[in-house]
Amino acid sequence: MHSLHFTAETSSNGVRERDFTVDGVPGVLWSPASGTGRAPLILMAHGGGNHKKSPAMAGRAHRLVTGCGFHVAVIDAPGHGDRPRTPHDEREIAELFRARAAGEPEGPIVVRYNAHLAEQAVPEYRATLDALQELPEIGPGGPVGFFGLNMGTAIGVPFVASEPRISAAVFGLHWPDALADAARRITVPIEFDLQWDDEHIPRESGLALFDAFASKEKTLHANAGAHKELPRFEVDNAVLFFARHFPHAA
Repeated sequence: MHSLHFTAETSSNGVRERDFTVDGVPGVLWSPASGTGRAPLILMAHGGGNHKKSPAMAGRAHRLVTGCGFHVAVIDAPGHGDRPRTPHDEREIAELFRARAAGEPEGPIVVRYNAHLAEQAVPEYRATLDALQELPEIGPGGPVGFFGLNMGTAIGVPFVASEPRISAAVFGLHWPDALADAARRITVPIEFDLQWDDEHIPRESGLALFDAFASKEKTLHANAGAHKELPRFEVDNAVLFFARHFPHAA
């Protein structure tokens, strides 16, 4: 059994927001304020340098809650949000900023650092899922999805590859180097986002990661633009993706 503790609660615009910890790891759970029984759960992971309540996480969560009636949960990645950085975190971040200032490729550093974080975050997500499925409004055996871009993909691919309870996932915006082997073990439906003009991730790299997934149902969403120019309408597409695979009346 994992220790789940709710630490704060607010409600507005039809969404109930509850802060929690699982074995000391901080997270947030967004749910329909009406509380109309069990509903699917979407686990999300934030990008590098962000946190569980970043605008991207809150915005996506609200769309999934109000549009589909789902529960949505995010935990802070190691060294992010309310979790202190280790000396290893500080060294990797300093090296990333040094490479950026020097105009050197950031990819090798990001891939290495994200893989390190994923080693810790994957069991934390599993523990979080265990704990949340103890809640009556979620319960065991219900549909569970995963939504993570950038560093969220670095965490999500090994997590989904090792977690049979996940039955659909949205990934994107990452290199294949440390993820291709895990992607080959994933067979659930996948939606994958790629920026065609990404200045950090060559399109061939993004396409290689998409190709690695063993899923019979996988869809590539490629948009023109740089790394941080993913169109906001891709959130709409992700919501529709999960709604299609987890039909549930809001």
